[in-house]
Amino acid sequence: MILNKDTAKKTAELLLQVKAIKLNPNEPFQWASGWKSPIYCDNRITLSYPPVRVFLKEEIAKIVELQYGKPDVIAGVATGAIAIGILVAQELGVPFVYVRPEPKEHGRKNQIEGHLESGQNVVVIEDLISTGNSSLNAVDAIKEAGGVVKGMVAIFSYGFEIAENNFKNKNISLTTLSNYERLLEQALDSNYISESELVTLSEWRRNPSEWTPLNA
Repeated sequence: MILNKDTAKKTAELLLQVKAIKLNPNEPFQWASGWKSPIYCDNRITLSYPPVRVFLKEEIAKIVELQYGKPDVIAGVATGAIAIGILVAQELGVPFVYVRPEPKEHGRKNQIEGHLESGQNVVVIEDLISTGNSSLNAVDAIKEAGGVVKGMVAIFSYGFEIAENNFKNKNISLTTLSNYERLLEQALDSNYISESELVTLSEWRRNPSEWTPLNA
């Protein structure tokens, strides 16, 4: 879900400007999953641009307070959302923890780094939602530690149906600053892509695992 279309448009504009998101329908990227993809997203790049990271921090913090009130703790999903999660926690003046994909194999063998007490209200911050599996793995870890997960806020989502279903099945609300649909609108408006490229990019989103580029 997106709360504000203007914020979604501005977010998409900034992500394209700093090349945190790259669109290349003619020479697609290959994801670790093996999927061919005309889009590549690395929101960590935004951290290198102070005005952009301030915008993202402030907008996410607004959503957190509007949707859930001030939580007891902000949790970032490692590793991509650690930095933005810290910035949001600082903006709200609340404690921060981060969640590893799995417990460490040594030391205290923590999966959650930082201080989290049972019964505390937690909002989880993510940088990117694809299938949602790794994000929801973090939610499960927080719940197992006794935290009460109020919801999740992310910078960007590809908008895959599988992610929507995964969040629905876990009964976790998800709000994103922007998504694939708004990104394509902004990319077309700013002449970043052509009408024909828009068609290709839209086709990929409908069936990403089976999509092949025209020049394949």
